[in-house]
Amino acid sequence: MSGSPVEFPDDAAVMNRALALAARGIGFVEPNPPVGAVLVDEGRRLLGEGWHQRFGEPHAEVHALAAAGERARGATLFVTLEPCCHHGKTPPCTRAILAAGIRRVVIAMSDPAPYVAGRGIAELRVAGLDVEVGLREGQAVRLVAPFVKRVTAGLPWVHGKWAMTLDGKLAARTGHSQWISGENSREIVHRLRGRMDAILVGIGTVLADNPLLTARPSGPRVALRVVLDSTARTPLTSRLVQTVDEAPLSIAVSESAPAERVARLREAGVDVFVVPPVNRGADAPRSPAAPAVPMLDLAILLRELAARSATNVLVEGGSQVLGSCFDAGVLDEVHVFVAPKLVGGREAATPLGGCGLERIPAAGSIETLELQFPGDDVYLHGRIIRAQ
Repeated sequence: MSGSPVEFPDDAAVMNRALALAARGIGFVEPNPPVGAVLVDEGRRLLGEGWHQRFGEPHAEVHALAAAGERARGATLFVTLEPCCHHGKTPPCTRAILAAGIRRVVIAMSDPAPYVAGRGIAELRVAGLDVEVGLREGQAVRLVAPFVKRVTAGLPWVHGKWAMTLDGKLAARTGHSQWISGENSREIVHRLRGRMDAILVGIGTVLADNPLLTARPSGPRVALRVVLDSTARTPLTSRLVQTVDEAPLSIAVSESAPAERVARLREAGVDVFVVPPVNRGADAPRSPAAPAVPMLDLAILLRELAARSATNVLVEGGSQVLGSCFDAGVLDEVHVFVAPKLVGGREAATPLGGCGLERIPAAGSIETLELQFPGDDVYLHGRIIRAQ
């Protein structure tokens, strides 16, 4: 370290730095959580810092300890998530902390994963370290929410994305939809795809748009492309199938999908798996536009993706798939691009099909809504507020 040492005014400022470092790992570390760590002396002068940079590589604490070297002895470690105490891809961070002679550890939040769940904190306290938990906990919880959902609920964090006209249409009444949003908006979408574990669309989108569903340029992750296709109608000539060697492709079908179609897709290198139909029940509301083909159970599909270590899933449409996700209560976050265009038409698709709500919500549905202005469009981004 050169020049004057960095000095923090209080503990909260140190943890803020650790949180900012942790965010650098998003898209690179999954299925692990993003974590940041900062080491300071008694005067809160920076000794070392680090973040979990890539899955399978050293954790944030190890990078911070390496940066501090011998100066770590007697220092205070600030870390955004409870240090691991188990052998995974890397050795336990608790052992490294103890070996370095750390005196005090300040942790933003405990790790709810069943293989940690407070045991790392307990190990440090038993060894005589001063351990504090809860500083900037809210910010830390928000940062690792996708990881927490996967390890506690067995479901991935689901992002809904759509581009629409100013009058709320996904496409013209003919189905034409390219392009609603501008080039700057599409660049944001490609960056978003580049940090996803899976991208989900319905067969309607495949047949209408023949998408690639890849990040261009490529990002830190290559997402699994997933098609909801009850009857295995995805064409062998589609760009999805033709690029299966460049990016993995899975197609979810029903048990009634024609065997010959399924066989041809598998011969082309596609992963085809069966998902049961949704159990609607006799009294369940039904959309008047619901398709005649079986509706696959999204919760089961998402659990399958989580079992394959998918932490973040991007749902790109179409209207029926997005609406089904909304009806099922599995959407966690939305990315909406609004273009200053008007198309009209009662038959033109709107973003959320399905059944929808019976009443307009009394309060906003999105928390901490963020707005950006890429080119002529408006980009709205926020997390969905769960009904209590």
